[in-house]
Amino acid sequence: MDHPADTSGEQPGPGFRADTSGEQPGPGLRADAERNRERIVATARRLYASHGLGVSMACIARAAGVGKATLSRRFATREELINAVFADRMDAYAAAVAEALADPDPWHGFVGYVRSVCAMQAADRGFADVLAMTFPAAKALEKRRAAAYQGFLDLIERAKATGRLRADFTDQDMVILLMANAGVIAATGDAAPDTWRRLVGQMLRAYAAPGADLPPLEPTPAPTALYRAMVRLTRPAAGPGDGRE
Repeated sequence: MDHPADTSGEQPGPGFRADTSGEQPGPGLRADAERNRERIVATARRLYASHGLGVSMACIARAAGVGKATLSRRFATREELINAVFADRMDAYAAAVAEALADPDPWHGFVGYVRSVCAMQAADRGFADVLAMTFPAAKALEKRRAAAYQGFLDLIERAKATGRLRADFTDQDMVILLMANAGVIAATGDAAPDTWRRLVGQMLRAYAAPGADLPPLEPTPAPTALYRAMVRLTRPAAGPGDGRE
């Protein structure tokens, strides 16, 4: 997975203040703390969206123009930061389930849900990783995921009752698809950015019972685009480490 270039040479932004251990609480400090928090979350959202969750905490601190101690005070763990960054994305994920359940045609709702969630992954590489992983320490995030998951189980049963979703489809098949889609998104990047659409279309055909109606299959990526993606995978990853800093 690509990572952003090491930003250790970046100059802190205009609002940067060095960490001090002797600060006393007060209105000014609280305002500074909130600005730092907002800057950290915005920076993490941007870097995660472009590069996935492999971006290190140290890189986020540097890019946000704060010290490691400031980052640690605002977010003691990586899971806390991920929870803050992706809370709204997980809300949208839950909303997609609710919208699918409200569709009077459960099969149509199922197809729309699968395509919508995979599109969310394609729009944000960090969220692609979030949907393919679990974070037990990020309790608020996992609570939202669990609620959406229960709705999806209901959607599966409704779609099967129409006779158009294969009887042997399970919720684990969706987990596998999200993992595969995250991998395709990370591998193709901007070299062949619509490749995920072909994957999802083919998988929906695998899930459909004979005779089920499906949207037209997306075209395959151009050979030159896939070649660029394959070349891209041979390049060494640039920038900070594996996100555990």
